[in-house]
Amino acid sequence: MKWIKRLCSFLFLGIVILTGALLAKGYMEYREALSEKSVEEMVAQIESIDNYTTIDDLPQTYIDAVLAVEDKRFYSHPGVDPIAMGRALLNDIRAGAYVEGGSTITQQLAKNQYFTQEKKIVRKISEMFMAFKIESVLDKDKIFELYVNSVFYGNGYNCVADASRGYFGKEPSEMNFDECTLLAGIPNAPTNYNPVASPRLAKERQAQVIEKMKKAGYLEEREEDK
Repeated sequence: MKWIKRLCSFLFLGIVILTGALLAKGYMEYREALSEKSVEEMVAQIESIDNYTTIDDLPQTYIDAVLAVEDKRFYSHPGVDPIAMGRALLNDIRAGAYVEGGSTITQQLAKNQYFTQEKKIVRKISEMFMAFKIESVLDKDKIFELYVNSVFYGNGYNCVADASRGYFGKEPSEMNFDECTLLAGIPNAPTNYNPVASPRLAKERQAQVIEKMKKAGYLEEREEDK
């Protein structure tokens, strides 16, 4: 029995040391990324693009659709959502592969602006540190605004205005329910879900968005029927 206890102690110690090393490396990478571009510089860079759209010029339906499908607790978490991360971990274990990341909108903004798309633990830790930093500097509306103005929508569209004009021939403020829910689903897999590449997959993804909006309580019965 003693050797079992010792083995468990060594394993626990090893896990603690490994976790500490990963956190330290992730923090160092976060600090390095931040030294190269501050949060304020990141904001200015995105705001300088052509066709920048403020959150006030986005339909509420589009905002609700993005929140439902990407981060329904966006306005209540501090940048990282432990519930979403736990759910993603369980799904990854069940699938035996990395199939879900559990990233918040803030983490996605951090990843897109500061880090690579590599699915590595250290990169994920760096992303989390950066998300906390972004949330300490910016309010939620600004973070959401920056996200939709810098995420990829497929077909060379890198902001919500370009995507709205390109796919629907409309300004973002003019999008109807159908267009809002379709556009909100594209960034998850822009190559596959954009309506030019595959109208069928785009519609299937749109149905998923609407279902998530129902579960999140964003839709009234009359809107669901519509």
